[in-house]
Amino acid sequence: MTSDEYLERVRSLLPALRARAVHAEQLRRLPEETFKDFQSLGLFRCLQPRRYEGYELDPGTFYQAIMEVGTVCGSSAWILGVVGVHNWHLALFAPQAQEDVWGKDTSIQLSTSLAPTGTVERVAGGFRLRGRWSFSSMCDYCQWAVLGGVLPPLREGDPPDARTFLVPRRDYAIEDNWFVVGLAGSGSKDLVVSDAFVPEYRTHSYQDAFVLKNPGAVVNDGPLYRLPFGSVFPACIASPAVGVALGAVETFREQSKTRLASRDRARVAEDPFIQFHLAEAAAEVDAARGRLLGNFADMMRMVSAGQEIPLTNRARYRWDAAKAVQWSVRAVDRLFEASGGGGIYLSNPIQRAWRDVHAMRAHAGNNPEKAAAVFGRSEFGLPPVDFRF
Repeated sequence: MTSDEYLERVRSLLPALRARAVHAEQLRRLPEETFKDFQSLGLFRCLQPRRYEGYELDPGTFYQAIMEVGTVCGSSAWILGVVGVHNWHLALFAPQAQEDVWGKDTSIQLSTSLAPTGTVERVAGGFRLRGRWSFSSMCDYCQWAVLGGVLPPLREGDPPDARTFLVPRRDYAIEDNWFVVGLAGSGSKDLVVSDAFVPEYRTHSYQDAFVLKNPGAVVNDGPLYRLPFGSVFPACIASPAVGVALGAVETFREQSKTRLASRDRARVAEDPFIQFHLAEAAAEVDAARGRLLGNFADMMRMVSAGQEIPLTNRARYRWDAAKAVQWSVRAVDRLFEASGGGGIYLSNPIQRAWRDVHAMRAHAGNNPEKAAAVFGRSEFGLPPVDFRF
């Protein structure tokens, strides 16, 4: 599989995803046809290890694919991003954990809920989990979940022990509470764990991820798996927003070509204020797209040459991902406001783009203030306090 072949598969599916966008919202999850298409075309395999029938393609290809899907359906782009990146994340876990999931079926998918909202305790041989984890996108179609948790440090003075825990479907229940204004088709429901044991090897430490000492490196040692978690994961939730904004620009441009002003029937395309809104939005979205893809091109050049990515660069990449979302939200806001009364009809894709991009911005990982603090501390030479970049 080459990058061009992968992107061609994605583009072949865009008309169907556009046609199913309303249905996905009504279902409040990905339509079964879309999940089957993603599986049969291998779209989730982009960053999956070759040893488990993945493609190990350049991450820039993955993010470009997500953006293109986002132009027609924000929920589908969100699912491709967050579920597709889980196959990269699992490659960082111990080899036995990877075998537990993919040993018999390499098409098995994982959902996540990384906020440490449940309780975790150390027990002999591993950990015990209880509680509720929210926003687990596409959990209906997944057979495993990766849940976040924090424990007290083993040694006094060390930072808290933040980890992710790999849990099989039999150990959690799905609560259908996904009644939302944006990303309605993502099916991001709650997972409830009454009492689950997770062996040590089925956990992954954020500290290991930060220092690039991942257990999976013994079997997955290619450049793709030497990228920082704090760069790869945020981009998978930023690129859908860029895609939605790109789609909004395209929709607004095409609608405005034939739209007439309600007061004097003048051509809207002749209005200099409409022209300004389109120009500003296009510039913001293009900047967001270029920055995200350019950063990953830089990262891959470094790791492919055996170089370490400096922490100052990693801090900047983290900020750029959040800023890309902020630019995308601002661009869609401009276009929605300039669409007039016609923009509020549910039949107009502009309103869905507006709802979806704001739902994406609501994700904690897309918070620009938190990302700015990571970047700002780095620029001033201050030691990091957040180890997830």
